[in-house]
Amino acid sequence: METLISSPSSTKVFKTDSDFVIKRYSENLLDSSQILSKRALDILISSLFLALVGIWLFPLIAILIKLDSKGPVFYKQLRDGQYNSRFLCLKFRTMTYDPEDNFKQAVKHDPRITKVGAFLRKTSLDELPQLFNVLTGEMTLVGPRPHAVEMNMDCRGKYENYMLRHLVKPGITGLAQSKGFRGEIKSEFDMKSRLKFDLFYIEKWSLGLDIKIIFITIHSILFKNENAY
Repeated sequence: METLISSPSSTKVFKTDSDFVIKRYSENLLDSSQILSKRALDILISSLFLALVGIWLFPLIAILIKLDSKGPVFYKQLRDGQYNSRFLCLKFRTMTYDPEDNFKQAVKHDPRITKVGAFLRKTSLDELPQLFNVLTGEMTLVGPRPHAVEMNMDCRGKYENYMLRHLVKPGITGLAQSKGFRGEIKSEFDMKSRLKFDLFYIEKWSLGLDIKIIFITIHSILFKNENAY
């Protein structure tokens, strides 16, 4: 069965570790003007934030992390990006340092989370280094959140159309997050709900929707961030 998310014009093949996921879709989900406007928004907001806020906030956070626990300031993990291309996703380190970096999803009251890390996760400040991923073009401000490689390997065979999330660049925030699906993925319902919103976003994208999601995300962080830990 083929799933169409736009007028089909070509077939793309996504190579995974053990199989091929073949989906028929439009060669360009966005036209050239939409691609340019989305990229312009990414560069404008990321550059302004880093220049005006990041220049003093990042060093402050780095000092607090180093004073709180041993280990590097940044946490880097391989994630699957657009068309399944892998990249190093950046975050401020919020857990005790594990040089082996064995993937294990953070849970509520996770003992690995440091004191400074708990604050960074609650306020989502730990995600800010991903602005550099946005500037390099590996990520976008708004899009499906990039999951760990291990999670993608597990989910691709469980959830129909899961790999369609990788038709677009992953985002720092997304429609699913603006709807309250943030933090730990606790159940199959959580994953299916996130996937539903991700696919809806891919099909219905607009610059206005991106701006709306950004404002909703900021409001959620400031006033109702109960799912972040």
